[in-house]
Formats: sequence, C-alpha cells, structure tokens
Amino acid sequence: MNEAMKSVSIVRKIERPNTRQFIDAIFNDFMEFHGDRLFADDGAVVGGIAFLEKMPVTVVGIQKGHTLEENVACNFGSPNPEGYRKALRLMKQAEKFHRPVVTFINTAGAFCGIGAEERGQGEAIARNLLEMSRLKTPVISIFIGEGGSGGAIALAVGDAVWMLEHGMYSVLSPEGFASILWRDSSRVAEAAELMKMTAKDLLKNEVIDRMFPEPKEGLENNLDAVAAELKKALLETLSKLMEEETSLLLENRYQRFRKFGEFVES
Repeated sequence: MNEAMKSVSIVRKIERPNTRQFIDAIFNDFMEFHGDRLFADDGAVVGGIAFLEKMPVTVVGIQKGHTLEENVACNFGSPNPEGYRKALRLMKQAEKFHRPVVTFINTAGAFCGIGAEERGQGEAIARNLLEMSRLKTPVISIFIGEGGSGGAIALAVGDAVWMLEHGMYSVLSPEGFASILWRDSSRVAEAAELMKMTAKDLLKNEVIDRMFPEPKEGLENNLDAVAAELKKALLETLSKLMEEETSLLLENRYQRFRKFGEFVES
C-alpha cells in the first residue's frame, strides 16, 4: 500500500473525529442553526455561531457519523442542496455582522440522488462558489477528512485553506478515477498516487496553505492536541485577516484561486 492509499484508509476510518467533535474541541458556546429557509434542514451540514475564545465566529461543516444511525441522519456526509443553502445563509449572516467564517470539510461528495438534482444541486454549489468568492468577511476552510469534488469546494473558497495530515482533496474518489480511466477498480492504489490528492502533494502544489500533523496513535486517540494547534492557528490568522481592508481581502482571495486557472491555461 502506497502513502496515498494509506491516507485514504486512515481518513475513512469510522472512528475519525467529525465536525461536531472539532467544534466542541476548538470553540465555546456553539449555538446551532437549522434550515435553509427554502426547503428543509440538512443533517449533513452543521452550522451556527460560536466563540473562538472571545471572538464571535460563524462555523459551518460537513458532518459524518460514527454509527449507522448517525450516518443515516447525516446522509453519510453527502449534502443535499438545502445543506449548501443553509451554509450560505449562515455565511451571509456572518458577512452582515462582520463575523469571520470557519468551515470544516469532510465529504466524499455532494449527494447525487434524483431529489437533489431536482432541487438544484449544481446551482446550489455554484452559488456558494460565487458568493464565497466575494464574501466581505474572512473565511478559513479546513479539510479534516475527505474532500470530494464540488461537494467539498462548495465550502472551501477561503482566504486560507488548511488540511490535516491525512486529509485528501480531489475531483473524485480514487475508485472512481480507476474505474473511469482504466475500467479497473483494482488499480485504486495506483490512482490515489497518480491523483496527487494527499495533503503533502496539495501543499507542495500550493492548493492548500498549511498542513497540520496528526498523532501517530491516530487522530481519534488525541484530538485535543490537534484541536489546540488549530485553535492557535485560527486565533493568529483570523486576527490578522480581520484587520485587512475588505477590498484587499477580496483581491487576495481572488488571486489565490485565479492562479489555478492560470496554471491550467499555461
């Protein structure tokens, strides 16, 4: 098993801490909000207001469960359109009160069921990309697990994008890549290596800005240590971003993502 596939197996462990656990470990007085004001409340997306020490923040994340019952309640971490619209509602509220936004990402991808498509899954994701790109308040996005395609990037248009050591981020799963490219799902490990989807590869290629090491004994066995590092980094980075002029904040965010387009064009 290569290093990329090791990260895939680690990040998919059912015991891996989820968004709610990170929120509880990093923030105080979290007050969860529900619903997108259009259709329903999506359990795959958790969001609300909390305090980062004394700093009020809006926190939004994609939730996975540890048991079958929990995963059914959150649709195995695959949001419907109403989940992304709930996230956007909370981010626009944060903009109104100039609260910074912190997002946590852990999804194999957006839900691709008929109902999700009928309710505008593609439009919901595209709307988030558009609105986040011009959100007039700081945004930090953190990959705590899987990052699958549009389902992940819909919450990842941030001024800073961070990832845990065994996180991953790609256009699709390595299984899907192997099936499409070679019509051979047994080549999944080869696909994972080729896709450059690990935190180390993404940091090297400047897709993410920072990687946080995970404990050798497993993240699930020492979440507090990683949460403490994330909290420290959030306090330092958000304090700086909150002092920036809005025009500069938006320009820097635009340039951060525009360079990927320039890379493809070259």
